Amino acid sequence: MFPINEVRAQFPNVRDNAVIFLDNPAGTQVPQTVVDAVAKGMITASSNLGGYFEASKAADEIWLRAHEGMADLLGAPSHREIIIGPSMTTLTLHLSRSIAKLLAPGDEIIVTRMDHEGDVAPWLHIAEDVGCQIKWLPFNRETWRIEPEDLSALLSERTRLVALNYASNLTGSINDIQALVAMAKAAGAMTFVDAVQFVPHGLADVQALDCDFLACSSYKFFGPHLGILRGREDLLERMTAYKCRCSSNELPERYETGTPQTELLAGLTAAADYLQWLGGICGGTGNRRELIGQAYQAFSAYENALTLQLIEGLQALPGVTIHGITNPNRIGERVPTVSFTHETRKTTEIAQALAAQGICVWSGHNYAYEVVKHLGLDEELGVVRIGLAHYNLEDEVARTLDALSPLLR
Repeated sequence: MFPINEVRAQFPNVRDNAVIFLDNPAGTQVPQTVVDAVAKGMITASSNLGGYFEASKAADEIWLRAHEGMADLLGAPSHREIIIGPSMTTLTLHLSRSIAKLLAPGDEIIVTRMDHEGDVAPWLHIAEDVGCQIKWLPFNRETWRIEPEDLSALLSERTRLVALNYASNLTGSINDIQALVAMAKAAGAMTFVDAVQFVPHGLADVQALDCDFLACSSYKFFGPHLGILRGREDLLERMTAYKCRCSSNELPERYETGTPQTELLAGLTAAADYLQWLGGICGGTGNRRELIGQAYQAFSAYENALTLQLIEGLQALPGVTIHGITNPNRIGERVPTVSFTHETRKTTEIAQALAAQGICVWSGHNYAYEVVKHLGLDEELGVVRIGLAHYNLEDEVARTLDALSPLLR
């Protein structure tokens, strides 16, 4: 049985059960250990890196441990492949400039209709700057996934970059990234994977995926507001880094501009440590990577049960349309993010009414701009998005459904 009481005890904002946090796709709550690590980092290591005094040495150690922790989390062979910055979007925009130096006029970039704007806009910008052609990869409205045959139809000898979405922040669908990456690689293209919505719910393995780049955000997996980008070491070595002339040319420092947010790096390590701890109390053994994997295995099953409860409850409400996979037999092909619209009530009205009852959800396009357009929905009103995490309760799902029932008559 999943140790939900022990899990909730770690999170100061959720353990009193007063507010129901179902806004998790936009950012999760954090355990007390992350809060404590950030505070300790500010007290003991609020100094720049590379000095001879103790506070600077402590900051150096925090920096290294954070990069090693993220290498373990993502399955990267070395911390040299881990770039950490303010957010996934910021890192993607920053690295896209370096990737653009590998492209030429007439080259083709494939972007999806399924992705967050953070993995769309950067490639639109560099296509305009370099003179590349953008090709749009749709998702299948029947399966709610990106299908290999649709990617195959777009690949050509001029394809240089394929930007893929691991899991949708609106529909919740999980794509078969390993198969899609293999197709892109066979065509000679680089691959950039947006895993922001997948990593909070599933164990990523960048070596098994064989992708060139993969990005995620730690505030989506119980950590501080940071973005993490893994890049293949040989690519990072040969790409041009946009940096200060006197800053380090080593990896990954050459891509990490300015003074790092040391206190947040301490919290990032604590987030990885939390997942390791969870793997241990769920009966796991082994090294950090193995324990993190066992944590994911344990809470994925728990989240799937909550997701089925939510979907079944929403389907019972009149006028509701769920935009995503609803088949119980395919629950493993989605993350626990469920978006819906109602035939008469505006999404903003529903979200406001829930907020008044202490239930946190999001409405709108949620930066899944192309998804909303592809579904033919109002581009501003979008959907009501309910996103579960492994600290949520069956009772919280039931209370949310009870709150929705009189609203959606």
